[in-house]
Amino acid sequence: MNWILSPSQINRDDRNRIGGKAYTLSLMAREGFKIPETLFLTVDAYNAFVNGAGLRERILLELNRKKFKDMRWEEIWDCATRIRNIFLKKQIPDPLKSYLTEKIQSHFSSKTLAIRSSAPDEDASGSSFAGLHESFVNVRGTSSIIDHIRLVWASLWSDAALLYRQEIGLDVDKSEMAVVLQETVTGNRSGVVFSQNPNDETQVIIESVYGLNQGLVDGRVEPDRWVLDRDKKTVLSHKPAQREHWVIPSEHGVEMVALPQDLSGRSPLSNEEALDICELAYRAEALFKAPQDVEWTIKNDTLYLLQSRPITTLSPSETQDKRAWYLSLHRSVENLKALRTTIEETLIPEMIKTAKELTEQDITVISDIELADEVRRRWKINQHWVNTYWKEFIPYAHGVRLFGQYYNDAMQPDDPYEFMNLLTQTKMKSLERNRLMEDLASMVRQDRQLFERLKAGEPLDLDSEFEEKVNQFIEKFGDLSCAVTGGTECATDTRPLFKLLLEMAVKSSSLASRKKPKDARALQQRFLERFQGSKRTEAEELLDLARSSYRLRDDDNIYLGRIEAQLLSAVKEAKSRVESSERRGAYSSELDDLKSVIQDFDYGTDHRKVLVQKNEDGVKVNPRQLVGQPAGPGLSMGKARVIRHHLDLQDFKSAEILVCDSVDPNMTFVIPLAAGVIERRGGMLIHGAIIAREYGLPCVTGIPDATSLIHTGDDITVDGYLGIVTISQRPKLSD
Repeated sequence: MNWILSPSQINRDDRNRIGGKAYTLSLMAREGFKIPETLFLTVDAYNAFVNGAGLRERILLELNRKKFKDMRWEEIWDCATRIRNIFLKKQIPDPLKSYLTEKIQSHFSSKTLAIRSSAPDEDASGSSFAGLHESFVNVRGTSSIIDHIRLVWASLWSDAALLYRQEIGLDVDKSEMAVVLQETVTGNRSGVVFSQNPNDETQVIIESVYGLNQGLVDGRVEPDRWVLDRDKKTVLSHKPAQREHWVIPSEHGVEMVALPQDLSGRSPLSNEEALDICELAYRAEALFKAPQDVEWTIKNDTLYLLQSRPITTLSPSETQDKRAWYLSLHRSVENLKALRTTIEETLIPEMIKTAKELTEQDITVISDIELADEVRRRWKINQHWVNTYWKEFIPYAHGVRLFGQYYNDAMQPDDPYEFMNLLTQTKMKSLERNRLMEDLASMVRQDRQLFERLKAGEPLDLDSEFEEKVNQFIEKFGDLSCAVTGGTECATDTRPLFKLLLEMAVKSSSLASRKKPKDARALQQRFLERFQGSKRTEAEELLDLARSSYRLRDDDNIYLGRIEAQLLSAVKEAKSRVESSERRGAYSSELDDLKSVIQDFDYGTDHRKVLVQKNEDGVKVNPRQLVGQPAGPGLSMGKARVIRHHLDLQDFKSAEILVCDSVDPNMTFVIPLAAGVIERRGGMLIHGAIIAREYGLPCVTGIPDATSLIHTGDDITVDGYLGIVTISQRPKLSD
């Protein structure tokens, strides 16, 4: 089998064998463009690996745990993580490995390579996968080159690539991957040129940096930017960058270091060189009869073309290319570090300060008109922080994903989520809340008289230590009757906190009795021992970043909830005034404004309906086994407790299995009582999965219609290893 082809061997029929990127390079080489020494690994090699290693069935199994169109992006990331780990663990069949070894050694010897993706559906039919598949530069050594080929193959199934394929309607099951093997040209100046500015068809855009292109492509190094007139071929403007760093080859790939002072004050290109690069882009555009995005580098004053692709973003209304949004889910280490500083040093302190100021304001003494205005003001404040949450906090979660891939590449564990054991047992706000609850439950457990008084609903001794601690807890976290942290008295007939404390009091300490995750200290030591020097420092930084990202994934909703609770309290005060006036038969024009506010901001009403799952014939379905995503290792059995409304939590009993649409951080106070967690929403980084792992509980997420297929009281088994829930027995249901 001829698994590797050279540019001179390519003909028109080979495009689907080598992919769009490789086919473009072969045409350009034939037309006299200067490209590095290059070979193309065909999709036949990918298929030989996938079929020979038995991967195709495993991939289809992962993709079909749930209808792909119904998967949330968190679930798709989990799916991609598992598939990538399968690629890492499987050995390349001997015939293919021997073939690759011989070809790489005979053609490239001791040279370093750039290894780039070239999927057949890339850059075709108006689609562009730029940035969605993996590419690696400065890879040396036959064994390392083969390992990186496998990583490029695996990137066919990255979360971003899967999402994009779904978006443009490509057949995921039939996707294949070819690979470009290209000698690394260690240019001292590199960049990209757009033969037509996506925002102005009369212009050409050139961006350039010192060193390798990697720094520009991943956004770590700011480029100099030139704008040229397309027709006149003249430079219209040049915007210098703040030249501080460049990316250069290193022993283990590439590294970003400080730019030498003699270069920081000089532009990487002269105007004459910019015109030469512009001419390169014109030639590429003429060859392919479409505007091109061309990547290039200069070594010893020789201009090399590295790759060229059509500028699909010129017609977004026609292509509906949402690549930029999918790529925004992935952040570089430098971007995450900057985001962390903003979140930890600015945003969280501001949220705490805002919540405190709102709490200290006495809204009971202001007029009806002022109260209506205050509700509106608080709504704007809350909306501001909700927007901030999506813009800043959600992207920060990529710190966990980035570390997970880094860990799996280095350790190649059997469990693709083993890295999570290094992130648990952190100082989360929800865990702090649960520890305080355990302290209160311990006081109830040790004081029989207190236990009986709580059980009977009798008033407490206002001077008691217990009452003081309860008040401190409520001041910080609310009385647990509301769906948001910090809310109080959303249920007037009882205090859910006391019902849960009584349940916790009759069992032993939850935290002490939980099965602990794998020894994180030993795991961390084995991980860090894989690296030396600067690479070890990088690994330590990524681990610290991931722990911060993981912790905030739960904490952010606690902070957000405290602000929303103050909006709730203002709405509640407005409702109280309107109801009081109506009872007294009083009327004033100010009440109309309050009524309008209540109608606009009617918080606390649960409009969800309880659904009964039926098949196409309208017959009720009572399934025995449900398949979801494994999100917390372990196996447990118990009675199901289905939560459809926040107040259902107060009836939660020890050793029950929590079943809900999604576990909110403001619900996790029942987890110390639970034997397992089941959610309709999917993903390793949703709150229920995070808190379940903190307590060593089995967790399965991503089960469609979980709250209607499972009923409270069902005897169920939760398999957090395989992602399976089995309903073994259920109470007889009435029709």
